[in-house]
Amino acid sequence: MFRLETTIICTFSVLFVAVKADFRARNCSQVAEACAGRGFSFTNIPLQEIPGPHLRVCPQGNTCCTQEMEDAFGQQSKLDFDHLLEETTETLRTTFVSRHERFDEFFLELLENTERSLHEMFQKTYGKPYLQNAEVFVNLFAELKRYYTGGNVNLEEMLNDFWSQLLERMFMLLNSQYVITEDYLECIIKYADQLKPFGDVPKKLKVQVTRAFIAARTFVQGLYVGREVAKRVSKVNGTPACLRVLTKMVYCPFCQGMPAVKPCKNYCLNVMKGCLANQADLNPEWNQYIDAMLLVAQRLEGPFNIESVMGPIDVKISEAIMILQDNSAEVSFRVFQGCGQPKPAGSTRSARGVSNVYSSRFRPYSPEERPTTAAGTSLDRLRIVWRTMQHSVIDIKEQLKLFKNFWSNLPEAICVEDKVTAGNVSEGECWNGHTKSRYFPEVVKDGLTSQVNNPEVDVDITRPDTIIRQQIMALRVVTNKLKNAYNGNDITFQDSSKNFPFLQKNSCRIQWGFQKV
Repeated sequence: MFRLETTIICTFSVLFVAVKADFRARNCSQVAEACAGRGFSFTNIPLQEIPGPHLRVCPQGNTCCTQEMEDAFGQQSKLDFDHLLEETTETLRTTFVSRHERFDEFFLELLENTERSLHEMFQKTYGKPYLQNAEVFVNLFAELKRYYTGGNVNLEEMLNDFWSQLLERMFMLLNSQYVITEDYLECIIKYADQLKPFGDVPKKLKVQVTRAFIAARTFVQGLYVGREVAKRVSKVNGTPACLRVLTKMVYCPFCQGMPAVKPCKNYCLNVMKGCLANQADLNPEWNQYIDAMLLVAQRLEGPFNIESVMGPIDVKISEAIMILQDNSAEVSFRVFQGCGQPKPAGSTRSARGVSNVYSSRFRPYSPEERPTTAAGTSLDRLRIVWRTMQHSVIDIKEQLKLFKNFWSNLPEAICVEDKVTAGNVSEGECWNGHTKSRYFPEVVKDGLTSQVNNPEVDVDITRPDTIIRQQIMALRVVTNKLKNAYNGNDITFQDSSKNFPFLQKNSCRIQWGFQKV
């Protein structure tokens, strides 16, 4: 009898402990605290687990969640996903924004300072004859700036026109005793290639200017495209299927009374590879774009970089003017042979002669002769800025290298330990989508087509994201342009509002359609 009583008492004690443990497991007080910590303000959180047939995402067994709670978790999952993308892509986006602004401002400042320096020096050196013909040089820089800022300018034709206009003005000044008509000027231009009145300067300068400006403009445009692509891709919304599994991954542990348990890393990776499958498909084009940007960056450091071309352009043009002056008699003689002798201008003008047109001969000058005027000091300052810019080129090259495979690495960047997941060290202590245990499925590969085997996310591989497909096209277009720029070839701009509205700027600075010339 004593043994029976003892057995009953022991059995009752075991049952009491079991019931007490079960009660402790079903307590939802930690869920209430965790929800408050996340900013949720639910009106009614169960104190103990309740039956869960009302749940649509989380397991429907006993649960700590009401339908109101699960719905709120679903809405929060969208905000969480947007925040994760925003946070993970922030460095990429800010890098492209800052570098684009820095290079763009520098190149524009370089153009303005070079024009100002040339004007100061030519006014000092050539005086009134220059001022009377200054619009030729003003037009040169206006066209260079228009080209750089996206205008449809053929650099070679524009430079040929500059030298033709300069030859016309110089010929009239050197032969002021004659009447030079428009028809006669047209005849002179026909003989320009044969005469080479400016020596080899126009040919050399054409090669230098075209390569330098093609590289500078295309590099800045490439930074702009990278910036816009990163901005648009980081704003792509998650699909309903994605948001559903995000809720399951992050918030269903709350409903199971385990708010502190984080997802298993491989579980998170499968979820993110499904949610970011379209972003991963951007990766091949993105890598080609990065490689092309690195190629053009070399042009900003090489012998045809824009500063080394534009800095001494005043000296080079002055050299060309001196060559014409030194050979003016021969040039005029050969022009007279080909175009005929022009009519004398009359006694008053003829008596002035060429010697009276210029109070002194044209003379060449060197950069050392530049005065310490505002223009001179601004050019010197710009050279200091350029040395800083050389460091910026090195910097952007290193940054670009780091950004390779950025989009395919997004899941890994998001599913980091302590931030989102429990990490590999706690495989048996993580949420696997159903309970607190190890996650067994393998991690799927990147890209849309690979998601047919994704065990977590239902991805429609037949419907690629439209916005991301547009960015892939934008990258292909600019990569082609960058490769052409590296080889010294240019591509003209066309109105692209119909074909590429996703890369249109609100301002008129740059239009993003491309077409080979």
